[in-house]
Amino acid sequence: MLETTKQILSDLIAFPTVSVDSNLDMISYLAARLKDCGAKVEIFHDETGKKANLFATLGPAVDGGIVLSGHSDVVPVTDQDWTSDPFVMEQRDGRLYGRGTCDMKGFIAATVAMAPHFAQRVTDTPVHFAFTYDEETGCIGAGHLVEALKERNINPRLAIIGEPTSMRIIEGHKGCHEYSTRFQGLEGHGSAPDLGVNAVEYAARYVSRLLELKAKLTTMAPDTSRFEPPWTTVNVGALHGGSVHNVIAPKAQVDWEMRPVQASDASFVKEALKAYCEDELLPAMRKVFPDAQIDTEVVGEVAGLVPVDDNAARKLLMELTGANGADLVPFGTEAGLFQSMGMDVVVCGPGSIEQAHKADEFIALDQLSDCLKLLEKLGDTLAKG
Repeated sequence: MLETTKQILSDLIAFPTVSVDSNLDMISYLAARLKDCGAKVEIFHDETGKKANLFATLGPAVDGGIVLSGHSDVVPVTDQDWTSDPFVMEQRDGRLYGRGTCDMKGFIAATVAMAPHFAQRVTDTPVHFAFTYDEETGCIGAGHLVEALKERNINPRLAIIGEPTSMRIIEGHKGCHEYSTRFQGLEGHGSAPDLGVNAVEYAARYVSRLLELKAKLTTMAPDTSRFEPPWTTVNVGALHGGSVHNVIAPKAQVDWEMRPVQASDASFVKEALKAYCEDELLPAMRKVFPDAQIDTEVVGEVAGLVPVDDNAARKLLMELTGANGADLVPFGTEAGLFQSMGMDVVVCGPGSIEQAHKADEFIALDQLSDCLKLLEKLGDTLAKG
């Protein structure tokens, strides 16, 4: 089975599914392989028609069952110094190299390689495959897929998100909310600052307020939080604006994110910023320039995976792997979106997150083997009911 998985992974790596490009060829390839196993396959296109989610089912069309999920997109290779072609998989020293090998086409390849096993062994319980687009740019595809499943009243019971965790069972991670806040002021000469509205200055004041909220959040960590750090974090990633020393900047943009431990923290930050803009910044800007604006674009608001006491997916994987516990991770995944449907969810997949997004990304062969063993045991367990 490992050789089959390697061949499928090689095929998947050859599809350059960088987030800015189409993933349709890869989705068509996966659909064909799953249909050959007898799966019912649905493809959901985005508004452009250039990207799509795949949702396939082996077994009966009933509630319950398990979702095996992975994202099809990969991050760019631009300006990275690769030893070999990133879209041609190479095997060296017990490792498979290529963009997406660990994040996360390795898991996808393993699940598709095991599909015939599921088709033969599991007859009373649905086994679902969910392959999404644009995870790397805000989990957009998974959000659309979840809505489509709700509309069709499809209700799986469990989900495994196969992000690279070195096959550790992960039961929780923070959310990831990303924003771009844009300021429209009034251009003018630097010698007459009162006649213009300097967007960079107001953006700086906005950043200052963000940093105050960042400090406040360190005092708001739940007593039960197991995250590191235990509180919601805020990061200012970039501030763009202005051109030269003596021109009042008419435009500016702040790119920032927060990683909520709890939904109430996200609401606290957004409400505080809204009040600050409406009560202080905008009145001051519009006193000089009535058309001044502050607009915030939601780049993505990805729900966290909330650790819960009763998690059937965690229990199942602990039984299958012999692990005696589950961990938390700092990076985000699509898991919280599936949890929002009422599923019990864990993150568990082959490869190390330390290799993701880097030049010479790789997955170790022993990690793929461990993943295949887990999936084989999963099929046997599901077959027993």
